[in-house]
Amino acid sequence: MLNEAITKLNFLFDWRPYQAKVLKNFSAHIQDDHFHIVAPPGSGKTILGIEIIKRIGKKTLILAPTLTIRNQWEDRLQNFFTTDCNFSQISFDIKQPSDITFSTYQALHSFYKSFDTKEAYYNFFKKHQIEVLLLDEAHHLKNAWWKCLFDLKEQHMQTVVALTATPPYDSDNAEIQKYFKLCGEIDDEIVVPDLVKEQNLCPHQDLVFLSKPEDQEINFITDFRLKISQFVTDILKDEEFISFLKQHRFYAKTEENLEELYKYSDFFSSMLIFLHEAGETIPLEKLQVLGFDKDEEIDFPSIANEWIQILFQHLLVTDRENLIEDEVYLDFLEKKLRKLAVFSKNKVNLVGNELFYKSLSNSPSKLKSITTIVQQEQQNLQHDLRCVILSDYIRKEYLNCSLPEIKEIKKLGVIPIFHHVRTTTKNKNSLAVLTGSLVIIHSSNIAKLGLIDAIDNYNYTPLKSDTEFVILTTKSSSKHSIVEVITQLFELGHIKVLVGTKSLLGEGWDAPSINSLILASVVGSFVTSNQMRGRAIRVDSKNPNKVGLIWHLACIDISDEFGGRDFEILTRRFNAFLGISNGKKAVITSGIERLQLPANFIDEDIQQQNEKTLELSKNRNLISQRWTNAISNGKGIIKELTFFNEKNKQYPKQKKLYYQDIVKYTIGEIIIGLSFFLPEFIIKNFNVLLQKGIIYFLFALSSALGLTFGYKIYKSVQLYVYFGLIHKKIDKIALAILESLYELNLLTTPLNDIQVQTQLLAKGNVSCTIHGANRYESTLFIKALDELLQPIDNPKYLLIKTSWFRRKLKLNNFFPVPEIFGVRKKECLVFQSNWSKHLGKSKLVYTRTLDGRKLLLKASLFHIHNVNSELTKKNVVWK
Repeated sequence: MLNEAITKLNFLFDWRPYQAKVLKNFSAHIQDDHFHIVAPPGSGKTILGIEIIKRIGKKTLILAPTLTIRNQWEDRLQNFFTTDCNFSQISFDIKQPSDITFSTYQALHSFYKSFDTKEAYYNFFKKHQIEVLLLDEAHHLKNAWWKCLFDLKEQHMQTVVALTATPPYDSDNAEIQKYFKLCGEIDDEIVVPDLVKEQNLCPHQDLVFLSKPEDQEINFITDFRLKISQFVTDILKDEEFISFLKQHRFYAKTEENLEELYKYSDFFSSMLIFLHEAGETIPLEKLQVLGFDKDEEIDFPSIANEWIQILFQHLLVTDRENLIEDEVYLDFLEKKLRKLAVFSKNKVNLVGNELFYKSLSNSPSKLKSITTIVQQEQQNLQHDLRCVILSDYIRKEYLNCSLPEIKEIKKLGVIPIFHHVRTTTKNKNSLAVLTGSLVIIHSSNIAKLGLIDAIDNYNYTPLKSDTEFVILTTKSSSKHSIVEVITQLFELGHIKVLVGTKSLLGEGWDAPSINSLILASVVGSFVTSNQMRGRAIRVDSKNPNKVGLIWHLACIDISDEFGGRDFEILTRRFNAFLGISNGKKAVITSGIERLQLPANFIDEDIQQQNEKTLELSKNRNLISQRWTNAISNGKGIIKELTFFNEKNKQYPKQKKLYYQDIVKYTIGEIIIGLSFFLPEFIIKNFNVLLQKGIIYFLFALSSALGLTFGYKIYKSVQLYVYFGLIHKKIDKIALAILESLYELNLLTTPLNDIQVQTQLLAKGNVSCTIHGANRYESTLFIKALDELLQPIDNPKYLLIKTSWFRRKLKLNNFFPVPEIFGVRKKECLVFQSNWSKHLGKSKLVYTRTLDGRKLLLKASLFHIHNVNSELTKKNVVWK
């Protein structure tokens, strides 16, 4: 039965084209009692959600991640669906629900815990006839919150409407499955290029501003690396440690400990690599146990800190209880590592990533970056500047610092940023601070505040460190919230630079005039980062030509060619951002590569790179034009997987596995060699042809060819059989995956409507894109292809390519069966069938048996995961 009050709600304005398209398809999508839509910040998904509630017409519980967002739902309902803001059938108290109840996930969980039994909890919703659950940003759900919500949905059979800006695609497979089980498959999606095209989001660009660590930080990193280097050098020569390793049961009694050894293959790999590096000859029987033949060449990687880390983690933590007899020696090793500050909380860290990250992510060098950006943006936009700087912490302890003390601040936070901007900018009267517990404005803005609310409703306490500024607190008599007042001062331009906390302003805060956002936040997920970006890309009706810049900060570890941990985390965050590229041709894509930052930071001049970035910020019109050009060159969003053919030299065995196109160069070398060899041979041996005849001459020629080019020809054939031409192979793998997904009813789109395109790029890299599939299907496909192309870790099933030729050349190709096909053997066989159709014969191996473990260990031996040696990259592209 429809709820009369809800069905009478009426949207007062015109729907935007992309919103109208979503609503047009709504009736078809809601048939399964699920409606799941992905829409970026600024697309009006809250208004869409209310319209969907109205169309369903039943009592609804709306759940939001925060109180601010919860309150926004009621605000949008009253202002966009009623003429007098008079819809009264609402409640903010889940214990006393109304036709539409607004609450948070946390409140629902607390409510759930208040019941003695689950049945009583379910009966409450039946009694109050709440039949619709609307989930806003459901990716925020924690495990405990998810359970009480999912149980309710299953028991009470409510209709679920889910709206999110960022589905948790970067979570592990179990989390993704759980999310889609609750929300249903994605029914519709609103994408950023469509919103920019319809002028519902403004053109925008992400800019990365780099900084070098302070001298103290550089010294800390350098000292750490030198100490670790010396430790590794010493331990490789330590006869006592080498002897200790050789007495370990995995090495001394390998065959007796196979099952356990296969479980800890990374440890066994680290042991063999260490002993090999230390000059020890690895006995043949150890390698034969792993499935290597006696005449098979073993390519040991050189030692790396990651391998030493794995070795000591196992000895000092994982395997310690089995090494009781050696406890005195292990205790000696532990003290050695603790002295180096690389062993803490039962974790060995010789790489230093997390240690450096704490230092670099909060580096005081970022304070200088912020002041440089603010000064540049003041120059770029002058009176039109509306800049927001977001940080994680307030740091009130620095509130009353003197000028000399400000220069000594070593932590990032709202107050340190405020002080640095205050003391370096000429226009400090337009600077303010807005957090949940501290608000600071310039005294010249007190009179401006009086235009919004009565001045007497507030207390003003002069700031000790600069009496031109006052700490603002509200009296109980004020009808306006302090956040609302400061926001209006910002919107009116009295405040031009606003420093605040991510928790208050990062999600759910509306200020359309923001045209410059500096993210000085280091805590949080990809999802949070995307929400914060959403503040700067909204359109501003008062400034139709607005172009938003989002500034990201990274402190570079100059001793790491990849930039270090701070830059690595920023790189990962960019996977969730869709934006415009800086290349000659404007392309809309995800990933940090679109910004064309340096590939190697050791030889790069960071100052020069920053000057390029500042120069880009000066021309907002060009950014707007590039968006227009890129949008016109595409029709929709597709998923892309890029396979890198050249990666970190630190892992030669894994690198060799993917140098498949070397075949072409080897053949080319042979052809060039022949072009020089044949004429010279014929001239030198022409008399042989005249004296002994054609047969003898051909015999001599074939012998000479065999001696000169035989090995190269053999290696070329071997490489081709082992590798094939990579882009052709990936194309066939992609087809095998796609057809398997279709056979297993995991695709709802007709197979004929889906196309897979594989393209050979520069340096032997390969890109693979899928066209015509929906977002969920594209995700399944790209995830499966990614798993298959990554180095083998611990799959349930392996595929081994087989043929007579391969057996004769003693070559094996191992491929992991993607997780989606590897749950049961039935699905595996479907995948194997399609694999055989496109790539030839194969053998399916279950890796959870002893023989299977043996093959798995051989396939994955000597591989360690490292973000800098990634072989694939997932992107979203507008094409």
